Amino acid sequence: MKETAKLSTENISSLVATGAGFDLLRYYSLPDFLGKEAPSLLYFMGKNIARETSINTFEELYEFFQYLGWGELQLVKEKRKEMIFNLQGHIVEKRLNQKMFKVDFRLECGFLAEILKSVTEDTYECIEEINTKEHIVEIIATKEPE
Repeated sequence: MKETAKLSTENISSLVATGAGFDLLRYYSLPDFLGKEAPSLLYFMGKNIARETSINTFEELYEFFQYLGWGELQLVKEKRKEMIFNLQGHIVEKRLNQKMFKVDFRLECGFLAEILKSVTEDTYECIEEINTKEHIVEIIATKEPE
């Protein structure tokens, strides 16, 4: 089996991709291939990608989201058993305004849940709430019971 390097902001910054190609794969090809299980599988794909990264801080996490073209992630509220993040920016606005596909942020949620486990040492489950009027995706990370 071929061993690969961990993903980091340093090595992914050299990748070149267009958002349109990514969106076609994500919202057209994968759901066609995966069927009704696509949202769940995308969540676990996000977790799998996160396991292959070397992110240790929230700053690295925010930078990684931008490099991947997922938008600007920001922690806006932290409670004892919950963290609330906003995902916004030009990319998110364009995704929310397009009319071709129903968009979701399951991949990002899975990625964030797994990274939070490595950064905080607690296990989280993430869900998204889309605010199309404000062009913001609120991602709610809920700490799972131990």
